[in-house]
Amino acid sequence: MDRNKIKEDNYKVFALLSHYLNNAPDFVDKEEIGEIVQYGVSYEHAFGVILAAAFGLDIIDSEDDKTFYNRYFTKMIHHLDEKEYYDNPYYQNITIPTIKIGKSELKYEKYKPFEGFVCNDIIQTIEGRQIPQIGFFQTEFKFPAVLEEDRIWMTITPNEIETMKEPVEQAFGHVLTYGLGLGYYAYMVSEKANVESVTIVEANEDVIHLFTQYVLPQFENAQKIKTIKADAFEYAQNHMSKGNYDFVFTDLWHDVSDGIDMYLKMRKYEKQTPNTVFTYWIEKSILCYL
Repeated sequence: MDRNKIKEDNYKVFALLSHYLNNAPDFVDKEEIGEIVQYGVSYEHAFGVILAAAFGLDIIDSEDDKTFYNRYFTKMIHHLDEKEYYDNPYYQNITIPTIKIGKSELKYEKYKPFEGFVCNDIIQTIEGRQIPQIGFFQTEFKFPAVLEEDRIWMTITPNEIETMKEPVEQAFGHVLTYGLGLGYYAYMVSEKANVESVTIVEANEDVIHLFTQYVLPQFENAQKIKTIKADAFEYAQNHMSKGNYDFVFTDLWHDVSDGIDMYLKMRKYEKQTPNTVFTYWIEKSILCYL
């Protein structure tokens, strides 16, 4: 097994996907997909073939490209079911108004049909291949978002739902979460009978205001929620150990690129409360880079 070749392949797939997701996530055309699936293949296969061609891969005549495609694309692309996510309790019970406070704006954004997006943590194989997870819907999909100065900052998309499943399932007792967003994590754990309280530490006053005025009143268990305006690292250093928290979830970053340093910094505070369980958003993906 050539470790250097695997690293090259990992770099290659991330470089290709980064260019695609940042510049043309809606590149895959509905009509083009339709032309391919009529021959009896899946939407996922059609999507992958179109992407591979756009990336300049010759998966017919080049053995190297065909092998690369089979090692990554076949495990990377997912045709998602809109209903599965619209049936999520947060989507079912929380309605997001369109409103702007300060530099923060609350609204619904959308994925176009066949628009690609990251939909889960990176999968790392035994041999060291890092396989991104890319999803798409067959129809338009609307999702709640917070924008900061007209840039999407926080969302509740399939990626957030999938990557928070474990920290939601594991939470118990008195829960502390760093980072508020749209309150998805707080809502999901507050619904659990074995969770007594949820303390949210958030530095952005506008986000807190949007949440407490327009989102929190819709929580069935709003009495469990306490919001503290503070810097996460200052709170971790000076107050966390006094709070008798059973479970801590940290979600302060936008993605892996800005999350690594904050993840490593926050982990240093774990030793202050050795009996507390600590979890981190997209930790599996972050660990691929460490």
